[in-house]
Amino acid sequence: MGNDQAEAARQFIESIPHCRALGIRVDDIGAGVAELSMPYDPKLIGDPKSGVIHGGAVSALMDTCGGAAVISHPAGAAGTATLDLRIDYMRAATPGQRISARAECYHVTRSVAFVRATALDEDRDKPVATATGAFTVDRTREGGA
Repeated sequence: MGNDQAEAARQFIESIPHCRALGIRVDDIGAGVAELSMPYDPKLIGDPKSGVIHGGAVSALMDTCGGAAVISHPAGAAGTATLDLRIDYMRAATPGQRISARAECYHVTRSVAFVRATALDEDRDKPVATATGAFTVDRTREGGA
């Protein structure tokens, strides 16, 4: 993958206001694989008794990670939007720990890209959540397809 696609994916993420609000950062990106993470933040707690982060914040991280994987794929999507995202929550993220997501764009058609993703906290052996999704493939900014 060229550096241009990685840079485009990075700019895509940094331009999204909710990514800035959640503190999402790009940890690694390239060739259809993206790794993003967000810090534990008390503003994102969904259960005040346990201190567990709300599932919506985890889903936003996984969705954004999936989109970044699509944009970084060698097929050359200039943009993307989520068509479908199924998330299976395996367990609550451990309060106080950074949450990371890794997504892989494993198949691209003319107009749809397919992605698998996993979210983890510091326990790398037990996922917080897994996801599968379909994303649009927008090539219009590159002259069309």
